[in-house]
Amino acid sequence: MARAPRPLAEKRPYLVASILAALAFYYLRAGPWPELWLIPLKGAALALLALYAWARHGGADARLLAVLMLIAGAADMAAEIDGLAAHVLYFAYHVVGLMLYLRHRRLLLDRREKIVAVALLLAPSAVLAWLVGEEWGGITSAAYGLALGGMAAGAWASTFPRTRVAAGAMLVLAGDLLYFAGTGPLLGSPVPQIFTWPLMYLGQLLIALGVVGTLRKRDPQLKLVSSR
Repeated sequence: MARAPRPLAEKRPYLVASILAALAFYYLRAGPWPELWLIPLKGAALALLALYAWARHGGADARLLAVLMLIAGAADMAAEIDGLAAHVLYFAYHVVGLMLYLRHRRLLLDRREKIVAVALLLAPSAVLAWLVGEEWGGITSAAYGLALGGMAAGAWASTFPRTRVAAGAMLVLAGDLLYFAGTGPLLGSPVPQIFTWPLMYLGQLLIALGVVGTLRKRDPQLKLVSSR
């Protein structure tokens, strides 16, 4: 007799716990809870994705993904306290993400794919120059924009599945730009408050799922015994 499939919570407890922590942070912050108390919950959502990557595969790239998720968690927590610290941490996130994607870059891209990659690389700098150029200065906003765009372009040009990893990177890009818009053109608008966290978290979730799933298919000998 075939074995009944185990529930997702049993097969992937770190993944389920991460999703629950992300939802809890999003909904509880609208209640009477002091927002400072919820900051660790926000970081836990990404730290649990790091544990998911660590537990699901034993390769160096899975470890790098875990580091990437930890940096994202630290950046998201910092965003609630210190904007500058969050920017520095997310700059590091984009650089580490690009490193991961370059390790799995596609050897050949067609003309359309190259155009998309170049657009993803350059567009964030132009958008940031409009959003925060006067506040940051041209060089700083261009450098951050190139790191952000490089991360997204690297994901697009990688061999990871675009429907997960590249799509996730683009959601992170959109969430990052929306966060900046909340300090500029959308200052005082509820839009950044409502949509930034869902965009950022869903992007990280798709990246984690896409990278881990691909690594487990490519290097099955490095699968870990743990089912988390």
